[in-house]
Amino acid sequence: MKMRVFLTIIAAALICSAVSAQSVVVTSEKITYKRPKPMSEYKKSFEINYPKIKAATPALSKKIEAAVSYQNVLGLKLNDELRTYQWLETAEYEVLYNKNGIMSISLFMEGSAAYPSSTTKFVVVDLRTGMRVTPSTAFANATGLTALVKKAKNVEVAQAIIEIKKDKENNEEHPEDLFKESAQYHPVKLDQFTVSDKGITFHHDYGFAHVIQALQPSGEFFFTWTQLKPFIKAGSLLSRIKH
Repeated sequence: MKMRVFLTIIAAALICSAVSAQSVVVTSEKITYKRPKPMSEYKKSFEINYPKIKAATPALSKKIEAAVSYQNVLGLKLNDELRTYQWLETAEYEVLYNKNGIMSISLFMEGSAAYPSSTTKFVVVDLRTGMRVTPSTAFANATGLTALVKKAKNVEVAQAIIEIKKDKENNEEHPEDLFKESAQYHPVKLDQFTVSDKGITFHHDYGFAHVIQALQPSGEFFFTWTQLKPFIKAGSLLSRIKH
């Protein structure tokens, strides 16, 4: 009888462990930093909302936190923000997917210098290892996949040019030139993507200057798992998602 109870406890523990390995607990830790010598009234402080991770072990929790840190993803230099740069106003995150051994998260920072600006990056993490999922580990036939994303981008660009020309209030007579320059300096890459039950969204930043950012398309290109099946690397983390 005692042995049966013991085995039941062990089995329950293993089940809990397996379930916990499929997702992690993410909680917010908001910290307000005060600058010792603010450059202006508006630079006295800034707030960072940190994603705190609770995984199967403390070591794995720290590894995942490092993979999704503002420092590693967005290049935040905290000491410089406190004293030298004084650009940052707020930093936030959003968990977009957290199951099947995968976490998909967006990280956002906003600040101001000569004018307000912001930056957003997207990270996918293997919750078993704490490692970031990269295009080389997730996708096969990168050339073909890039061409697929480019095709979706070209459709968006063509529609954006039509809309810009229809708007009589803007001064962009030749919007084609904007996108030609954008393509030169901001080529399509596969490293910015997010995961959902339905498929994958690739994110592209056209890099428009602040004064014309209102003309910039969304740069979000969604593909279903069925569409992406030929491009998912066999045996990769993404290949194990049931769809």
